[in-house]
Amino acid sequence: MAVTLADITHLRKMSGAGMMDCKNALEEAGSDFEKAMEIIRKKGQAVAAKRSDREASEGCVLATENGEFAAIVAAKCETDFVAKNGDFIAMTQKILDAAIANKPADKEALASLLVDGGRTVAEIITDRIGVTGEKMELGFYEFVTGAATISYIHPGNKLATIVAFNKPLERQVARDVAMQVAAMNPIAVLPSEVSQSVIDTEKEIARDKARQAGKPENILDRIAEGAIQKYYKDNTLLQQEFVKDAKLTIEQYLKQQDKELTVTAFKRVTLNVD
Repeated sequence: MAVTLADITHLRKMSGAGMMDCKNALEEAGSDFEKAMEIIRKKGQAVAAKRSDREASEGCVLATENGEFAAIVAAKCETDFVAKNGDFIAMTQKILDAAIANKPADKEALASLLVDGGRTVAEIITDRIGVTGEKMELGFYEFVTGAATISYIHPGNKLATIVAFNKPLERQVARDVAMQVAAMNPIAVLPSEVSQSVIDTEKEIARDKARQAGKPENILDRIAEGAIQKYYKDNTLLQQEFVKDAKLTIEQYLKQQDKELTVTAFKRVTLNVD
């Protein structure tokens, strides 16, 4: 039975594979669509095995929120050309939708979720590898929960943030904080959340700088303490200067809206962006 253009087009819509790949799969499968799909999927597995040692440093980062839950998903690939492809972005969106609907506990649980009529997230990524010939992987999955959440995707789909709050708030205020996280890359909400190893390292750097500047030993600890307070101001979200109004910290900006309002958690995922 001859393979028709309509058959090829139908399989292409089902699989996302190229026209010639669909034609060859249908010919090999004797126009059996299920067998043709399996051929295409096996091709994806073979390509994935061949590309396993390649670096997937490009990709697409998407985020969204649904009430008290927000999530970020990053699908990674080898080239920016593929990362900007509409089908690759749609695949990433499909994975994010699955995360929002199912709230998996971690990246491994997300990869195991069933989508597309019984295919797992991991399997649809492998299928896409067969279409593009590039290594792909589920790069990141992060989520936050809170009384209110917000997401922000920086133009270009390389950077996204999610933030959780202890109380409901105006969307624009929440978005301002999510954009602050994107722009200023804080390492924690509060100074108390900064690890002791980071604190010790920053203090030792400050002491070394002071020694090199000729400062006496008996004041080095005081200098180090001053340096760590500046570090908190620069690197903890609530103490950072608000990028839209440097006269305010983020904490002060939130208190202007509601004296009890604060951030409880945030996540930031970026690919090839400072």
